[in-house]
Amino acid sequence: MTLTTALALLAGVVLLALVLHGVWSTRRAAGRRPVAGSADSAGAAGAAGVGARIEPSLGGAAAPGDSGIGAGAGADIDVGADAPAARPRPAPRTVRLDALIDAIVPLVLESPISAEAAIAHLPPTRRAGSKPLVVEGLDAETGVWEPLTPGHRYGELQAGVQLAGRSGPLNEIEFSEFVQKVQALAESIGARAEPPDMLEVVARARELDQLTSPLDAQLTITLRSNGVAWSVPYLQQVAARIGFVPGAVAGRLVLPGAEEGEPPVLVLGLDAQAAMAEVPQESAVRECTLSLDVPQTAEAAEAFPAFHRAATTLADDLDATAVDDQGQPVTLHAYAVIGQELGRLYRELEKLDLAAGSPAARRLFG
Repeated sequence: MTLTTALALLAGVVLLALVLHGVWSTRRAAGRRPVAGSADSAGAAGAAGVGARIEPSLGGAAAPGDSGIGAGAGADIDVGADAPAARPRPAPRTVRLDALIDAIVPLVLESPISAEAAIAHLPPTRRAGSKPLVVEGLDAETGVWEPLTPGHRYGELQAGVQLAGRSGPLNEIEFSEFVQKVQALAESIGARAEPPDMLEVVARARELDQLTSPLDAQLTITLRSNGVAWSVPYLQQVAARIGFVPGAVAGRLVLPGAEEGEPPVLVLGLDAQAAMAEVPQESAVRECTLSLDVPQTAEAAEAFPAFHRAATTLADDLDATAVDDQGQPVTLHAYAVIGQELGRLYRELEKLDLAAGSPAARRLFG
């Protein structure tokens, strides 16, 4: 073998070794790279990405208690694979019939019925005119009245329609519609319906409406800018400092109740078109409204002190003036007078067994 041939063979061996080493290195590196769509890469390469900048939005359907804008406008939020799991949503609150605010019709059964059989024959709409219609069953095992629940059997049923609401008292037409729906349900499940006298029910509805309408208090003040307009993200950021989060409706921020599922304590509203603008930073908002629905929140929650604090804090931070519905500035004396009047209102609601924040009050004034 000549020297030239030997050198050529040696060069070939070296070249082959380099190629094999490159292949091995490539496979080793590929083994450490997250595979697209795998569980390991889902958190690290999610839709937002680690450290992605997320702009706040008023259009989201955040539930009460959600801290979606707690970090403020344009906050940097880490969305890593080890982020805590989202808190499960609470079970929806169920409506219970109450003889104080409902007209109730017993449905007498010859034998227990399954929830599935009853549900299959419920009216397609759960309203009689503008009034809610509710059907409950007496659980054959527990002896407790409850909303119809699949898998349960009921020895008795009852249907009810709300006597009054913010749309006014139950009228003759609405009661007749209610009775027709209940009788159709009774016939379809082999039950006997025993509706009360229409004139008596309508009279009760009017009396309830007359007693409660003067107690339906909703406080609202307007915060008007003293100078430049605010952008939506700026307004969100300022409101988030005192606990407001996005509501389910565009243009609404809410101060959540103490427990999940409760109505909001306060609502801060602004122009919905500005809230849904394609570029929220360029929106111009010169006023917003702060409101308190008094019957919806228990007195112990101190909703009015929270209302007063929020109004004064927002006015200071936004360089705004708080004005009433007549456009007059709201003074400390005005807040004191309102507080005294609310104390009287709370006592009146309690006398009617409709304490603010109770299930019956929330339904009646909902």
